[in-house]
Amino acid sequence: MQDFEKVLEKSATSVANFEEDRLSPLKRFHHFLHAYPTAAPALVLGLAVIGFALVAGDRFLTPFNLSLVLQQVTIIGIIGVAQTLIILTAGIDLSVGAIMVLSSVVMGKLAITAGLPVPLAFGAGIITGMLCGLINGILVTLVRLPPFIVTLGTWSIFFALNLWYSGSQTIRSQEIAANAGFLQFLGTPIDVMGARITYGTVMMILLFCIIWYALNRTAWGRHVYAVGDDPDAARLSGINSSRILLSVYIVAGLICAIGGWALIGRIGSISPQAGQTANLDSITAVVIGGTSLFGGRGSIFGTLIGALIVGIFRNGLALSGVDVLWQEFTIGLLIIVAVGIDQWIRKVSS
Repeated sequence: MQDFEKVLEKSATSVANFEEDRLSPLKRFHHFLHAYPTAAPALVLGLAVIGFALVAGDRFLTPFNLSLVLQQVTIIGIIGVAQTLIILTAGIDLSVGAIMVLSSVVMGKLAITAGLPVPLAFGAGIITGMLCGLINGILVTLVRLPPFIVTLGTWSIFFALNLWYSGSQTIRSQEIAANAGFLQFLGTPIDVMGARITYGTVMMILLFCIIWYALNRTAWGRHVYAVGDDPDAARLSGINSSRILLSVYIVAGLICAIGGWALIGRIGSISPQAGQTANLDSITAVVIGGTSLFGGRGSIFGTLIGALIVGIFRNGLALSGVDVLWQEFTIGLLIIVAVGIDQWIRKVSS
């Protein structure tokens, strides 16, 4: 036997293993956040509630105040559902607020000004939202334009159509109540043990549950994640990426139209100038909620937590006597920190 063969007989036969035997606490935490995207925002929400309870006193933890936070985040939450679907596909939609307001204006104008039966006017508003989503989807999937550029353009288009169709005039609350009270239904309050919520809040929670089920228990939801994670791999595995993207934009438009209905209930009237910050607020809730801007990773309930974080911070800072200027400063800082955490989580070794 040659010398090198004798050496080989004594060599190790175990399979090579490149994993660390023991992970440091930081790396364990890193892996935990990667496995559970909503863990970080949930932790922030819990710490925020505890912190403001200590700073703002008993006023913060009253059932009425906490239910007020829920009312305040209802519109952000509903539009955030639509935005989450888009961002999960590695896109972004800057037109969600304009679609929401345009849908509400169509409902109001047809019901109040044109005298159309309320169910038909309501249905026309819902269809308007879906058509707007369809336009965005066609431009992204068939024309192959970047979602950011497409929705930046359609935001201006939908907003201009909104001002033109409404004549820049607000439909007063009294007119709606007298002729189309159904449009204000989601603003109806419900008193429960000192708390006051609205049917709009119930609708928001219902939407989160429906979309959670669709994303986690249906083939469509798995395809949405696959397209957002790697569209080329999804296409090679037999997924019609264009069809999935188109359906996502249509569903997002439908949800924005429901948001328009909730907006009427929230403010009572129908104003073409409402929802000016809805686009950025929805992105804020999604990002703070742990959904990755790069697509393919995130949870719909993370967006709900993100919306609640924004609501809790604004409410808690207001009760603490902090100026509105510094409230917005804090929200901006939260966005930067959330994106930084997302970048750090994505670097976890598999």
